[in-house]
Amino acid sequence: MTYDCTGVILAGGVNKRLPGIKKTFREIRGRMIMEVIHSLFTDLFDRVIIVANDPAAFGEWDATIVSDIYPHRCPLAGIHAGLFYASTPRVFVSACDTPFLERRLAEYILSQAGPGIDVVIPETDAGLEPLCATYSKHCLPLIETNLKNHIFKINRFFREKRVRRIPMDKIQAIDPEIDSFFNINTPEDLERARAIAVKKGEFNGYK
Repeated sequence: MTYDCTGVILAGGVNKRLPGIKKTFREIRGRMIMEVIHSLFTDLFDRVIIVANDPAAFGEWDATIVSDIYPHRCPLAGIHAGLFYASTPRVFVSACDTPFLERRLAEYILSQAGPGIDVVIPETDAGLEPLCATYSKHCLPLIETNLKNHIFKINRFFREKRVRRIPMDKIQAIDPEIDSFFNINTPEDLERARAIAVKKGEFNGYK
């Protein structure tokens, strides 16, 4: 089943704490980190957009490659670009460095994106997870206004939109360890991700 939604992968972050190969292309048990998200999104959506500051690096990927319209190099600018270039009523946004996003969790989030809902976002004990969420096209003008005003915190526009939060109990019913939100920023994170992949076995194609 595919959804009337565009999968948006944010791949434009500055990689300061994990030098060397772009973390997007780092491997965990034989699979590139972003390949996992890309594979999931091509199953769920007819169109995938990769937002990247270096589009040439993604030329061979089966996706529409775009760059930030507002070059602030922040996640909000990436969300804006994804929404701007999407032809569907909403987008599902993920960071490129979250190798354990559960398909069932993504599908549950999508199922909650009904008429009149502008944002569907998980909320854990650590707070909101804006890079594992859906955003409707109706969010675009407010996001653009915030970017023009150098307001980069994603949830600043939530107060003016209808937001549906996915509570912790719903998340843990699908993903008990909450690994879906684990992202890789440091060499230590990368090693931990490799350990998680061993524990998960065949999850998302890890061998």
